[in-house]
Amino acid sequence: MVKRPNTLALVVVTLYAGGASADATEMFSLSSFGTVGIVHSSEKKADFTSSIFKPNGAGHSRNWSADVDSLIGAQLTATFTPQLSAVVQVISEQRYDNSYRPFVEWANIKYQFTPDFNARIGRTVLPTFLVSDTRKVGYTLPWVRAPMEVYSLMPISSSDGIDGSYRFHVDAIINTVQAHYGQTDSRQPDGAGKALTRNFWGITNTTEFDVLTTRITYMKADLTLEQFNSLFDTFRAFGPEGIAIADRYDSDDTPVEFLGVGASYDPGDWFVMSEWGRLDSRSGLGRTSAWYISGGYRIEAFTPYVTYARSRTETEVSSPGLTIAALPPALAGTAAELNGALNSVLGSNAGQQTLSLGVRWDFTRNMDAKVQFDHTRFKGNSVGPLINPQPDFTSGGSLNVISLAVDFVF
Repeated sequence: MVKRPNTLALVVVTLYAGGASADATEMFSLSSFGTVGIVHSSEKKADFTSSIFKPNGAGHSRNWSADVDSLIGAQLTATFTPQLSAVVQVISEQRYDNSYRPFVEWANIKYQFTPDFNARIGRTVLPTFLVSDTRKVGYTLPWVRAPMEVYSLMPISSSDGIDGSYRFHVDAIINTVQAHYGQTDSRQPDGAGKALTRNFWGITNTTEFDVLTTRITYMKADLTLEQFNSLFDTFRAFGPEGIAIADRYDSDDTPVEFLGVGASYDPGDWFVMSEWGRLDSRSGLGRTSAWYISGGYRIEAFTPYVTYARSRTETEVSSPGLTIAALPPALAGTAAELNGALNSVLGSNAGQQTLSLGVRWDFTRNMDAKVQFDHTRFKGNSVGPLINPQPDFTSGGSLNVISLAVDFVF
């Protein structure tokens, strides 16, 4: 059994000790960040989690869970010349195997050809959303976590490959175009295998004008979800009809496209931001779109905020599957189970809507405390962010979540 609190404490001590000597040389700089959070869910027959790569969360596994949002990270930047630099970011958070073993989130070398043009090679952040660059740094976010309806469309946050960025100015407008190409391997919990993306490329355009920021992103990749392998291999054993079903819904080197649009307006005393995204997969994941709008008002050290988010699947959420009547009795039971598993996959993300109310308190320098209440209603048989369903779990319905968090940066 992994002793998560002890492991996390050891990482904290290590990063703190490293921070004390970070300024030993001007070539290197070290920063650290983290979130200590605790979450309660009203659903006791499944777990609420913030990522598909986590094995458990709040609800069934434990009444209050610190695993949903808690993490600690450090970033080391090396500036070798005015043009050449490198960065490594290491994070410790709950992983697929229920450990807090640190992993490398970023590790890349950058060359600054001109003040406005650079290229990087290695593991880099994906510029998918408005807060992608600081997605793991809770202190930079107005909320406890980014709205999951939109941000779960693309849960992968980094890529191994190359990218380039070019910035140009038009009067007071700053426009940055960024392109990337690479691949990712992400391990899923409970022995489900890996999520593999290959030929992963995209282009992002970010425009800044005074306090207004907009972003448009398009990405495409070939996706393999190993967790589907055994299910659709069994379908194929039922002959031409099963093969046709597997070819339609399996995710084995299957093209996936993502399109996202977002805007943020923040004059200082208040903010409003909104994003929309669509993931289109030629597999059982289907085509899903989502959006949110969020706003808050800063009253001295306090920032109350409200967020409304919504997602829906634009393709079928059920399928007749195998024709059971045409099968011998010995195979009918197996076929019925396969059809049920297929419809569970198709209907698991039918849609949901969440209303979030929260407040952020910047109680001291470089630290904040947040409390957030989320009320989510599910459409059809959707399970949204719920995992580990128990035998008596009923999909659909609604969910209440209370989150408390303290964020810091040093």
